[in-house]
Amino acid sequence: MTDITIYHNPKCGTSRNTLALIRNTGVEPRVIHYLETPPSREELVELIAATGAPVRDLIRSKQDIFNELGLADAKWRDDELIDFMLVHPVLINRPIVVTSMGTRLCRPSEVVLDILPLPQLGAFNKEDGEAVINAQGQRIPV
Repeated sequence: MTDITIYHNPKCGTSRNTLALIRNTGVEPRVIHYLETPPSREELVELIAATGAPVRDLIRSKQDIFNELGLADAKWRDDELIDFMLVHPVLINRPIVVTSMGTRLCRPSEVVLDILPLPQLGAFNKEDGEAVINAQGQRIPV
């Protein structure tokens, strides 16, 4: 049994591609629609820490609310940025995937391949047609 969790936004192509890559291993992950069911402060802090990335790397700067709140300003401390992410979950960058091999923000979606404990079962193309995995389940070099 492989335990994989994805913090997913079904409206996001990168998130959909990441979910499909996980499923291409034969595993059905635990899917958390974080816009509907946001993580608690403790969960979000743990997720961010597990990625090893700075808080700012996990905040989605392409959202209008990011600019409206002036979040690009360096004055905001990490705990304040986390507060904004909790109030406005759309600011949480996605998808975040948790496996036994690590936790990553999977942008681009191929990042998930680094933390999947099982191999790909067959060919995979992204929604835009880009080939990522060949028929033998091997990653196609870029």
